[in-house]
Amino acid sequence: MYLFAAAEASSNGGLIDALGIKGQLFLVQGIAFLILVGLLGKFVWPVLIKAIDARRSAIEAGLEEAKQSREALDKANEKADKLLAAARKDADAVISRGQQEAAGVIAEAEAKAKVRAERLVADAHKQLEADIAKARRDLKKDTAELVASATERIIHEKLDDKKDASLIERSLSGAS
Repeated sequence: MYLFAAAEASSNGGLIDALGIKGQLFLVQGIAFLILVGLLGKFVWPVLIKAIDARRSAIEAGLEEAKQSREALDKANEKADKLLAAARKDADAVISRGQQEAAGVIAEAEAKAKVRAERLVADAHKQLEADIAKARRDLKKDTAELVASATERIIHEKLDDKKDASLIERSLSGAS
């Protein structure tokens, strides 16, 4: 239906009349549009472009700061890794040194204990030998007294010390 109305209007008054456009109104609206574009171009666009440029600069600065921060973080991480490796190395050295010192202390203590044990054994042997020698002397003395007593009973007389000693000596030498 609109096609027919447009076709009729074009045959009677032209296409502009068919669209309902008035020439004077169209001219005024065109001038108003150009004034609006001029005002926007003079007052709004520069401010808008300036704000966009400032925002772009801020974003670029932020990106640059982020890049620098990332590089600084990477350097700090590398330094921290190096410090941790050095600390681990130092700790391992301290542990190793401690183990060596502990082994040395243990070896020294074992050596001292061995020397002390040998000394105790030697002292015990000396004491045992002294005890054996004393027991032999005591036994010899007791034996001599028993022999003297037995001799007195057998011969029914008391011997003097010289005779007693010589008789005991002969008797012990013959028994050994």
